[in-house]
Order: sequence, then structure tokens, then C-alpha cells
Amino acid sequence: MPKQEKLFAVIGLGRFGGSVCRELYTLGHEVLAIDRDLDRVENFIQYSTHAIHGNSTDEAFLKSIGIRNFDHVVVAIGENIQDSVLTTLNLKEFGVHTVWVKAQNTYHQKVLEKIGADRVIHPEVEMGIRTAQSMSSDRLLDYINLSKEYSVVELRATNQIHNRSLLDLDVRAKFGITILAIIRNEQINVSPLPTDIIRENDVLVAMGNNNDLKRFEEKML
Repeated sequence: MPKQEKLFAVIGLGRFGGSVCRELYTLGHEVLAIDRDLDRVENFIQYSTHAIHGNSTDEAFLKSIGIRNFDHVVVAIGENIQDSVLTTLNLKEFGVHTVWVKAQNTYHQKVLEKIGADRVIHPEVEMGIRTAQSMSSDRLLDYINLSKEYSVVELRATNQIHNRSLLDLDVRAKFGITILAIIRNEQINVSPLPTDIIRENDVLVAMGNNNDLKRFEEKML
């Protein structure tokens, strides 16, 4: 049987929710856009599969649009924390498999986690961390948190490891990290072989414990 496409819904079409909705739709997914503001809904008709005006805190409304059929729902309601919490609670009670929610602060986050949100997002905080990490090192190009202790980073190779192979560097044994890919001139070498040679200015996509990644950057690059 052919694999069924995932169904996404985005509730709240402000800057963050709107960006998520547009990107998912651009990537070819079916996306339901929902907001209490009719003007926003009309603006997203062209950036979604369906755009609906409604109140996500209303259980009858959510039931009427078949929200339980959606695999992944993003709750991106703005500053109204009560609506965000009630919407998340409704979605989990309807049995939505995965619910990601934008939080306004740590107190909001704690409530969302207690009622079952699968992931809580702080867009400004996460972007701030990535910006600070990038600014702190000339070699660090990008930074993605996987958890509090593990990350995926993009590091620029320096002359220090030019013409050396992954086998020579032996990063897994020495640092406990994994090189996921090597990017050279926009060409991506995914799952590189131990014999693959690194050139200066290559971008190394590495995954591991944050402390181990930092040790690798400081000692090898």
C-alpha cells in the first residue's frame, strides 16, 4: 500500500504560526490553517490546503473539522496563554498524536508539559541560543539542539585537518561524536566513509554531546 501523507494543522497564524504554515505548504504537505482572526485566515488561503476561521478552545469546533484525523498539530496562539492551554488540552483529549506548542514563558511551558504537549517551542529563545553559539566561534556555522545535552552542529574545517581522512581523525573514539555529513561547494556527502578526505573550508555536520563537540572544535579545528 502507498504511504499516506501526513496531515498537518496550524492553529494561530501570527508570525511564527504563519511561517510554519507557509513552509509546510511549500514543502508539499497538506496543511489546515486555523485562526480566530478572519483577516488572517483569508490571507492564508493561498498558503494552505484549507484555511478555517474558528475558535480552537471550542471542542465542538475542533470535532466538526475532524481534528483527530491530523497527525501533527502546531499550536502557535499568540499572547493568550489561556487559549493556548485550553487548545492543547482539547487536542490531547481528542487523541491527536503529536502536538507542538509555542510557549510565551517558562510558566506557560510547565503547564503545557503537564497537560501533555509533545514539544514546547520558544522561538525567540531557541534563535537566541543559535545566534549566540554562532557568534562565539568563527568555525561554528549552525547549531541545533536535540536535547539539553546533545546537539547537531555545522563546523568549518580549518587548515589543521586539511587533507586528513575521518579515519585519521578518529573522532568517534577520541571525542565520542559522529560526523553525519561533509559539505563541499554545496555538494553533500551523507554518511561519509572513513577514508573520505576533508579539505579546508569543508563543512562538517557533527552530532554528539555538547561538551564533546566543544572539545572537538577546540582541539581539532
